[in-house]
Amino acid sequence: MKAEGRVFRYGDNVDTDVIIPARYLNTSDRKELASHCMEDLDSTFVKRVSAGDIIVAGRNFGCGSSREHAPIAIKESGVSCVIASTFARIFFRNSINIGLPILECPEASAEIAEGDKVSIDFSTGVIHDETTGKEYKAEPFPPFMQRLIEAGGLAEYIKENF
Repeated sequence: MKAEGRVFRYGDNVDTDVIIPARYLNTSDRKELASHCMEDLDSTFVKRVSAGDIIVAGRNFGCGSSREHAPIAIKESGVSCVIASTFARIFFRNSINIGLPILECPEASAEIAEGDKVSIDFSTGVIHDETTGKEYKAEPFPPFMQRLIEAGGLAEYIKENF
């Protein structure tokens, strides 16, 4: 499994309230959630994001409320992966459950710039910044989790396999 896209860069402690503001939690419509993704942090995000793009952030990405709406909004907006120095544990688990690939890599988090083109090989954990030529190594997901993500999340995996 691979991903390739342009980088949107954010800082530390990006919480679920700015990923998808609470005023939109009255819907479970994925397209509606995506249309408001990041709007309180970056009002231009939904206008600029394209399928395959990648979010790179600092420490503690996805902190705050334990809402699945946050990774759903990110995934549905077209983002193919989030790379951060660290993730809030509940966001990490919610992301895997809905099939959003996320990678912890402090070096990539510190060095990859807004607008860089990045490619990722999920089977090896190699992150390649196509713009600068630098490579970074994140811990790849175990094969079971890769299958879960490839299936589109836990619910889809269960439908396909049980």
